[in-house]
Amino acid sequence: MPTQENNKRENFLKAYANLPLNTRKEVILILDLGEKKQPITWEVAYLEIRNNTQESKRILEKLEKLGLI
Repeated sequence: MPTQENNKRENFLKAYANLPLNTRKEVILILDLGEKKQPITWEVAYLEIRNNTQESKRILEKLEKLGLI
């Protein structure tokens, strides 16, 4: 049974696959890491999500809230 996180991951991958190559370099969100803020592009998000890092969960949640996935 698919989990909510897997659904978010699948939605992201579908959206990413349909993006023009130039768009993938655009910043889509800013992660607040306490003392510093980290801009996240589609490419960075893809790498984080593909590697299932700790940050990937935060990225997926923010992308869903923004309506991008």
